[in-house]
Amino acid sequence: MENFVSSWSDGTKLPENYVFPPGKRPGKLVVTTPKNIPVIDIGKAVGLDRSEIIQQVMQASQEFGFFQVINHGVVSTLLDDTRGVFEEFFALPADEKVNLCSSDKNKNCLLLTSNVAYDKEEFHNWRDTLRIKGSPLEAHKQEWPLKPVGFRDIVGDYTTELRNLALRILELICEGLGLEKNYFTKELSKEELLVVHQYPTCPDPSLTLGTRSHTDPGLIGIVLQGDIPGLQVMNDGEWIGVEVIPDAFVVNVGFVLEFVSNGKLPSVEHRVVTSKDQSRISSAYFLVPESNCVVEPAKALVNAENPPIYRSVQYSELFNMFMAAYIGEIDSVSGSCRI
Repeated sequence: MENFVSSWSDGTKLPENYVFPPGKRPGKLVVTTPKNIPVIDIGKAVGLDRSEIIQQVMQASQEFGFFQVINHGVVSTLLDDTRGVFEEFFALPADEKVNLCSSDKNKNCLLLTSNVAYDKEEFHNWRDTLRIKGSPLEAHKQEWPLKPVGFRDIVGDYTTELRNLALRILELICEGLGLEKNYFTKELSKEELLVVHQYPTCPDPSLTLGTRSHTDPGLIGIVLQGDIPGLQVMNDGEWIGVEVIPDAFVVNVGFVLEFVSNGKLPSVEHRVVTSKDQSRISSAYFLVPESNCVVEPAKALVNAENPPIYRSVQYSELFNMFMAAYIGEIDSVSGSCRI
């Protein structure tokens, strides 16, 4: 674990391999735009209000690729317990976590620093990460951490709730797109991934990033932010800071959803900045297709007037392209997949 930021950083030194090139640095971290990511009361998606909530979800997805949801049904006690076990996990001594480090990137539970492609990166993210696969839950959770006490049960309950929430949101999107309501409930959402990021205090947040600018390769993402802001979303050439709202979830469109919607719902670039004064822990839950699933624009959304803009591609190929783009081996996943 000697490469982990939390293992060696004393808050005063910023190694060269964490200093991003000038054009990719966050700079002064000042976002001047008055725009805000929309906040949607998802609990109102019943009865007469359902069509209005669907319209809000679709508009936010099209304009920002992001929105926040409140009144989502995941109880505050579970959110508090989940935050608590994440904090306790990262506070464990190194010798109690080192067994989760591995060169096998396909493991169901993996502790890593910066990114799975650490050895290929020219510049590293200022973060340490616990990556957990969770589907099927009972089979995968046996490889999850035993410490802190209760981790497996609490995180198991948490991922179950988030899967239900993600599928509820996807059902609204199906209605908004004009697709059958269970379109995303099969191979396209077969797998689950939970990543928990620890962002230690950083000596110079203007020179590095906690998470570099990227889009997500999966179907949909649900983020539980920390107590301090850090997530930023690109919109009209400006970085918009995502407000921290207690117990709200940040939802974002993954590239698979852009693919299926034939470009109608964009997967938008986002990044995470660091803080000089406070460390931060956040988590992101993703629904992703199984590796051999073929991803393509939904047939109901393409015709002579609206031809498909993306070719059919196996998800394993799509994911490999994302990893290549993330470390700079290719310029654009979207360009590589377009017809």
